[in-house]
Amino acid sequence: MAPVMDSDLVRQSAATLSAAMQAGEVTSVQVTEACLARIEEVDDKVHAFLHVDRETALATAADIDTRRAAGAELGPLAGIPLALKDVFTMRGVPTTCGSRILADWRPPYDSTVVERLRAAGVVILGKTNMDEFAMGSSTEHSGYGPTHNPWDLERIPGGSGGGSSAALAAFEAPLAMGTDTGGSIRQPAAVTGTVGVKPTYGGVSRYGLVALASSLDQAGPCARTVLDAALLHEVIAGHDPRDSTSIDAPVPDVVAAARSGDVRGMRIGLVRELGGEGYQQGVRQRFDEAVAILTDLGADVVEVSCPNFEYALGAYYLILPAEASSNLARFDGMRYGLRAGDDGDASVEEVMSRTREAGFGAEVKRRIMLGTYSLSSGYYDAYYGQAQKVRTLIARDFAAAFEQVDVLVSPTTPTTAFRLGEKLDDPLAMYLNDIATIPVNLAGNCAMSVPVGLSPEDGLPVGLQIMAPALGDDRLYRVGSALEAALVDRWGHVLTEEVPAL
Repeated sequence: MAPVMDSDLVRQSAATLSAAMQAGEVTSVQVTEACLARIEEVDDKVHAFLHVDRETALATAADIDTRRAAGAELGPLAGIPLALKDVFTMRGVPTTCGSRILADWRPPYDSTVVERLRAAGVVILGKTNMDEFAMGSSTEHSGYGPTHNPWDLERIPGGSGGGSSAALAAFEAPLAMGTDTGGSIRQPAAVTGTVGVKPTYGGVSRYGLVALASSLDQAGPCARTVLDAALLHEVIAGHDPRDSTSIDAPVPDVVAAARSGDVRGMRIGLVRELGGEGYQQGVRQRFDEAVAILTDLGADVVEVSCPNFEYALGAYYLILPAEASSNLARFDGMRYGLRAGDDGDASVEEVMSRTREAGFGAEVKRRIMLGTYSLSSGYYDAYYGQAQKVRTLIARDFAAAFEQVDVLVSPTTPTTAFRLGEKLDDPLAMYLNDIATIPVNLAGNCAMSVPVGLSPEDGLPVGLQIMAPALGDDRLYRVGSALEAALVDRWGHVLTEEVPAL
């Protein structure tokens, strides 16, 4: 076997590494060691990981190599390393959700996503940083310090899944897992020049995913290429009887769609309400160029109006806090995690209060209070009830749009990555980062962010969002792969290969 350079390995796609492993050109142990070395080299600057499970990762890799050598039939991602957002339970491994209140918690069980990754032979490197309980758009709300964007270490990597996206952009892992409640996969993907997919709600099991807002949360794949995201999507998707919201239907053939890359004859809708004022000029420029490419590739591009999208942000920030205040009530210092102020004389109520005061950060407390207020007697109908009605109108806008077109497109984010601390004291400005991604979560549809170049204003990545109807996930990969291939022809490489050296 020819010697392989670690610096070369960490920059390869998962699909390329898989082919090399199957051809006997490289082993899973070599790839895993290369990723671990890269983490050791750069993560003190990036802070993508909260926990690295070196021994288990190498043991898994060695087992895959042994099975492959013995002729075992293995899946395409067997032996490929992955970074796991720290919101998925994993037996015996710290699972903090970016919160001090779960600092020492080690779950006694695996989430369904982790079970499926293990069954596929994926090598889990460790857990990635995130905004506390997935509440945030910058990963600055982590209880363990912010993650930095590898494109510019003074800027945010997006949130809440900034750790996963930064790990990809920094070449610490070829694959990552995220969760998306209002854009927490797609927004980080956009600002780090990576690919992020929010599958159809119910398309990937939520069992073992620590809940933020149960009607909005969705696990999904993060990668550096569209095909890699599809390969991971195929592994994690499918019905799970342990999740009552799991869809009992065949998984769309996302891998075949990613390999096709043909948009001829597709109708693509530009969402009138997701663009214009408030969008950075460089973001708009790269988006318009990408739309022109899709037209050149044979797609029929038309403008579509979704008038109720303008109310999505307000509705979302009533529904999410309401569900969060209910879901986070379980973190009380009584059953697991942090217990503060238990001096022997304190009442149960005092211990609960002190634990939540010490364990939760400012953003979590803010949203719990907002949610509790909107659910309180006398305000439920005026706030939460009205927000649910708006949610229905947004779903109807999507349904009407998809009667006219196959997919919808928009910029993923209004701006490129902003500077760390720039919006930390302005919650509304922070919330506006998700203005284009939130409608999909409210409706339960699927969406992808794919990189479309660098803004000429600041040299930072720009993402294009593709939206499809429920169970139309394959359409995302068809459009995303076509656009990616055209841009690779133009650039000569995928965007992440331009990431400045750390």
